[in-house]
Order: sequence, then C-alpha cells, then structure tokens
Amino acid sequence: MSKKPLAVVTGGAGFIGSHMVDRLLDEGYRVHVIDNLVGGREANLAHHGNRSDLILEPRDIRDLDANDSIVRGAQLVFHFAGIGDIVPSIEQPAEYMSTNVQGTVKVLEAARNARVQKFVYAASSSCYGLASVPTREDHVIAPQYPYALSKYLGECSVFHWHKVYRLPVNSIRIFNAYGTRSRTSGAYGAVFGVFLRQKLAGNSFTVVGDGMQKRDFLYVTDVARAFYLAGTTDMTGQIWNLGAGNPQSVNRLVELLGGQVVYVPKRPGEPDCTWADIGKIVKDLGWKPLVSFEEGVHRILANIDYWREAPLWSPDSIAEATKTWFQYLGER
Repeated sequence: MSKKPLAVVTGGAGFIGSHMVDRLLDEGYRVHVIDNLVGGREANLAHHGNRSDLILEPRDIRDLDANDSIVRGAQLVFHFAGIGDIVPSIEQPAEYMSTNVQGTVKVLEAARNARVQKFVYAASSSCYGLASVPTREDHVIAPQYPYALSKYLGECSVFHWHKVYRLPVNSIRIFNAYGTRSRTSGAYGAVFGVFLRQKLAGNSFTVVGDGMQKRDFLYVTDVARAFYLAGTTDMTGQIWNLGAGNPQSVNRLVELLGGQVVYVPKRPGEPDCTWADIGKIVKDLGWKPLVSFEEGVHRILANIDYWREAPLWSPDSIAEATKTWFQYLGER
C-alpha cells in the first residue's frame, strides 16, 4: 500500500477538476476521481504516464454512500462535480437542485465519515448576481437563475456541515475560469468553447451585445493552485473570491483569437462586468495569478483541436437555445 496521502476530486475528469488532479499528483498525492463522465472525459486524465496513483470511479455523486470506500482514508476532498449553464437550469431546476445541492450533501457526508482534514468547495461567483465591482466576499447574495441558486445552496450546506459537524471546510467562489480541457459538449454556454469551435469552422464569432462586457478570466492552472492552497492551509471556515482581478473584454478575446464578428442580442440577467476583489485570497493564502490573459489564450490556441467536436453555434441556433432565458429573465 502506498504511503502517499490520498485526495478525492469529484468532477475530476472535467475541466477544472482534471487540472486539480494534475496538481495533486505533482504534489505527491494519490488521487481518487469521482466523475459520471457526462461533462468530463476520461481522456483528460489519460496523459499521466504513471496511473498507479490515480483511480477513476465513474459514478454520480448522488450515489455516494456515507461510508463510501472511494473516500475512506482521504485527507483532502475537492468538490467540483455538478452541472452548469444558465438555460438548462431554468428549464430543469429540480435536476440542478438534486445534483448541486443534494449531491453536495452526499459528498459532505462521505467526507465527514472519512474524517478528512479539509473539504474545499468549488462555489460560483454567480451567487452575487448583478454585482457592484470589484466584488468582495461580503457582497449581497442575489442569484439570478436556478444554477446560481443551486451552487449557493450547495455552499450553504458546506458551511452548515462545518458549523454542526465541525467538518473543516473552505469555499472558493470562482469567477471566469478558462483554459485547456474546458467542456466541449452540452448546452450553449461559456464563451471560449463557443468561439474556439467557430474559429475551427472558419465562422464568425457570435459576440453578445457590443462585446464591451468584461469578464474576470483566470487561467485554469492558477485556479487549481488556489484550491490546493485552500486545501492545505491551516485556515478553515473561509470563503475566497477567485479571479485574476483584471477583467478583459470579449472584444479583447476576439482580438487575440483573430477572426470576424457577428453580433447577437444582449441577454438579461448577465452582468456588464465581473471583477473579483482578490485581496482576501492574496493576503490569506499568498496566492496570485501567474498566467496572463494573453499567455492563457496562446496556450488554448495551441490545443484548439480539442474543441473540434464541440457544438457549432450560429446566431439562429443561439436565438433558439436562449428563448427560455429571455422568457424568464427578461423584463419583469
């Protein structure tokens, strides 16, 4: 039996989760991955030459038992598993609550029974809604759609387990993570996946509104490093915002990717700017972003073939896919 410490990563075959696995293996951990492989890919883990320290359990987090063997003996649990995207959450709110809230409770119970040293939750900055910027951790909570609500209720559960059961927890509210291995399947959503497939097809980029909206993009290896620090710090019961603290416009992204543009209508419920105040995580954990936006986009373009099988979105298909968005989040 290996004497290396054990970490569990839920959603570990997905975008951020697979980079978290990389980090943990590099730091000398054995890693158990729990992933139902709906959004994740086993191939995201296949590049590791030595798989002896890595076990993938293809399961839904809602099927975890309180004394599940996949978590038993773990020192750290990093909980990334869940379902994202705005429109499907509006159409299937119960499924989002089931996965992102009840699923989180299942992971919490397994972690509690395993007596883990730290449980780190991947929260979402969407909990702030249409926030004032730069956004601090004490900003008012105002979810605009069921996905945002489900992720916030998952976070509430995490801190309830901390309060009642003394489970050592920390939570990181991710702003706009991007990078290699981001999701290629599913509903219309994150701008990088949409644009990269359009670039591969030689199509125009579908820019929402006038493209002046800004997002606090943070490269995924910087995200994984922050989570590792959150898992290994002595601090517990903390919430940290995580972004680059340097918002970039969609027009700047288009400029770096290179290509023509077609504009689609601005959508209700979306902020003009996301901007994390990262003062707390910098002070508490000594973390800072290392990968510039330009370098991050360069790394993605070097791996653009990864998105060749992703859905190819057009103005018409986007309009059809976002009908529900306008219906429910439009003027009230």
